Amino acid sequence: MRHVIDRAAAWQSSGTRCVMATVVRTWGSAPHGPGASMLVAEDGTIVGSVSGGCVEAAVIAAAEEVFAGGPPVVERWGVGDEDAFAVGLTCGGTIEVLIREVRPEVPLDRVSADLAAGVPVALVTPLDGIGSLAVGRGTVSGSLGGAAADRAAALAAEGMLGRGGSGLITVGEGAEGAGCAPKRELLVQSFAPPPRLLIFGAAEFARPLAGFAATLGHRVTVCDARPAFADPGRFPGAAEVVVDRPDRWFRAHEDLVDATTAVCVLTHEPRFDVPVLTRALSGAAGYVGAMGSRRTHEDRMARLRAAGVTEAGLARLRSPIGLDLGGRGPEETALSVLAEIVAVRRGGSGLPLTVGTGPVHAM
Repeated sequence: MRHVIDRAAAWQSSGTRCVMATVVRTWGSAPHGPGASMLVAEDGTIVGSVSGGCVEAAVIAAAEEVFAGGPPVVERWGVGDEDAFAVGLTCGGTIEVLIREVRPEVPLDRVSADLAAGVPVALVTPLDGIGSLAVGRGTVSGSLGGAAADRAAALAAEGMLGRGGSGLITVGEGAEGAGCAPKRELLVQSFAPPPRLLIFGAAEFARPLAGFAATLGHRVTVCDARPAFADPGRFPGAAEVVVDRPDRWFRAHEDLVDATTAVCVLTHEPRFDVPVLTRALSGAAGYVGAMGSRRTHEDRMARLRAAGVTEAGLARLRSPIGLDLGGRGPEETALSVLAEIVAVRRGGSGLPLTVGTGPVHAM
């Protein structure tokens, strides 16, 4: 989604006309959630997706009507699984998509700049197409056409931004003639800083893990006390590669760790992994995993208990790290680790989809 915003801002700056289509509601097994966007330039160039390819042709047709002078429109696509191919949404879910032209007054430059700086920001777009806001923590750019509407929208958007959520909100209380602001539906697209992956131990298994994670949008830090291992050339996808004791680096950067942070300890060396795990398991990280055999795990658990880690803290440790994919080697091991990180973050079971029932994508 970030690349869509960046391209939209660039086109807006250059005067290139474009239409943005954004998912505003979903039901059932929709392929993308609210906030997923697609751009259509006047010359036919396409960036992004709202359905993974199912209804993009219909979106392009709707965009052509907007280019021809049509108003913003909310379109709905979706059918039951047994009839999906006839209509185009092959996943069987249902989506509603807001399709509107990107006007010069939309503060995309502010949103793009905040994304580049790693600053949380939300883009607020009314479904009626009048105005737009960029909302940060305590800052607002743009307007919805009135100070009262701007304040109400900013407060609601800040709440969603704090949760990292995207979707519809309603502001206003009733009809304008009744002496109060009319109700308006607003789409809030939240952009929080990318999730962090902290890899401690620059062993061979760390190389594909850092690369795969960067591809998935993580900001990757690799830390190792051994200079020969902590070579930036070995980790082209990492945002930073540092030479330091893992526990010392972690202590100095604990303010960066939150529920979206994953900590992976790959050192296999008690003098390095026990101190950093002791800190990580008592902190805010959403995922803490450590590599090693089951025998290594039992020894590590005893050492962590001796270091004062509580049973609640020990229960948070994912060790041996990763899901059981039956894989071998650094690349397949990295895949199993990232699969577990995604499952923990998204609330997935880690089980094959064939054993489940109901929608593939959680509501």
